[in-house]
Amino acid sequence: MTTSPTIAEALASRIHGFQPADVTPKARLRARIAVIDTVGVSLAGAGMDCVTHLRALPGVADAPGPCTLIGQRGTASMLDAALINGTAAHALDYDDFSSVFGGHQSAPILPALFALAEAEGHGGEAVMTAYTMGVETEIRIARAVHFHHYDKGWHPTATLGTFGAAAACAHLMGLSETPIATALALAASQAAGIKANFGTMTKPFHVGQCARAGLLAALMARQGYSANHAAFEHPQGFLEVFNGAGTYDATRIFANWAAPLELEDDGIAIKPYPCCGSAHAAIEAALNLRDESALDPKDIAKITILPHPRRLPHTDNPWPKTELEAKFSVQYLVARALLDGAIKLAHFEQAAIADPIIHDLLGRIDARPHPEMGDHSASQWAAEVIVETTTGARLAHRIDDLMGGGGGVPDTIDAMRAKFMDCAAVIGPSDWAARLFDALADFDRAPALGPIVAQMAPPA
Repeated sequence: MTTSPTIAEALASRIHGFQPADVTPKARLRARIAVIDTVGVSLAGAGMDCVTHLRALPGVADAPGPCTLIGQRGTASMLDAALINGTAAHALDYDDFSSVFGGHQSAPILPALFALAEAEGHGGEAVMTAYTMGVETEIRIARAVHFHHYDKGWHPTATLGTFGAAAACAHLMGLSETPIATALALAASQAAGIKANFGTMTKPFHVGQCARAGLLAALMARQGYSANHAAFEHPQGFLEVFNGAGTYDATRIFANWAAPLELEDDGIAIKPYPCCGSAHAAIEAALNLRDESALDPKDIAKITILPHPRRLPHTDNPWPKTELEAKFSVQYLVARALLDGAIKLAHFEQAAIADPIIHDLLGRIDARPHPEMGDHSASQWAAEVIVETTTGARLAHRIDDLMGGGGGVPDTIDAMRAKFMDCAAVIGPSDWAARLFDALADFDRAPALGPIVAQMAPPA
C-alpha cells in the first residue's frame, strides 16, 4: 500500500531537488544583500552584553574548532559559532525582516551556514542555494501558521527559523531526502522562543539558539539519528502543539512552491533603523510629520501613536530604562524621531535614553491600537502619528503600508554600503570594512567561503 508523504518528507523532496540554476537573478541579488546586511549588523552587535555574557559562560565557545566568531577574537566549534554569531546577528534588532514571516529571515540561517561552510570547505554558490532554500522553508511554514502563531506569543524568528536553518544546513551538506526530513523533524523538537522576552537579552539569544539548533539537527540527521517524519501533522506534533486545531493550513506550505521564491516577495525589507520592525511604520510617520511641519519639540503639547493592533503589544513600553527596552518602545522611538529626525545606533546608549528632553516628550505620549486597522486588514505594517501643538494645531501623518511598492530592499549592492560601513566602524577601520564589503558583494563566486568568513574577525 502506498502512503502519502508526510509534510517533512514533502518538504525534503523540494529542498533536495532545488539547484543553483533555480536561484533567480532577483533572489540572487537579495541573497547577496542579506549576507552583507547580516554580517554588518553582526559586527556591530558582537560587543553587546547579550553576546559577551553568553561567550563568558563555562562550556560556551570552549570546544575547539575552526569557525570564526564574527567581530571577535578567537575561533570555536561549528555549533558554538552558530550560537554566538546568531546572537550577535540579532543583538541590535537591526537585521532584515519579512512581513509574511513575522520576523527576521536571515539571522537564524546565515550564522549556521557560515560556520558549516568554514568548517567543511563549502563554496559560495552552494551557500547561496542553501540560504535560498532555508528562507523558502521557514516562510512557507509561516504562511501555514500565521497570524495565530504570532498572536499567540511565539517568536517566529526562533520557532520557524529553526526549520529554515535545518533546511539550509541539510541542503549545504548535500543530504538526501530521508535525512533532510529527519533534520526537519529534529528541528520541530527544538523550536522555541516566546515574545514575552522581547526587550531583553533573551530575544537575540533565541536567534543564536535556533541557528545552533538547525545546524545540530542537520548534523544529527547526517549521523543517522532518528525522528518521526510526521512531526508536523501528528496529533501531538508541531502544528497542533504550537498552533492548535483550526488555526493553520498546511496546504499553504506547498502552494506554488518557489514560484516565485519567497526571497522575491515584496514583504522582505532591510531595516533602516536599529530597533524593532513593528515600530518602523510609526517612526516613518513621525519623520514625515517632522519634515512636513518643521516641528520644534517645545511646541508639542501631545503625541498620539496609533499603530496596527498587531504591532503594539510588544512595543508598548512608555518608560524604557535600558537599550533593549528602548528598541521595543514605540513611544521612545517616535519621540526620538520627532526630536532628532533620525534613529541611529547612538540613540540607544544610556545617556540618550536618560535624556531629560526625551523624558519630557515621553510624558506627553499616548499609544493605543489604531481603531481603523483591523487584525486582518491588507497591511499589517501601518501606523498613524498625531501631534497636537501648544497653539492648538493638529498635525497627522499616516503610513498605510510600510511595505507598499516593494521598496524594502534596495535595487543595488552599493546601496548597502553606508549601513555596512556604519556598523563595521564599531570594531574596525574603514579600509578593512571596505575590503570585507567587496568580498561579500559577490560571495557566491568564491570557490570556498571560509576565507571570506575569516575576514569577519577584527583586524589585528
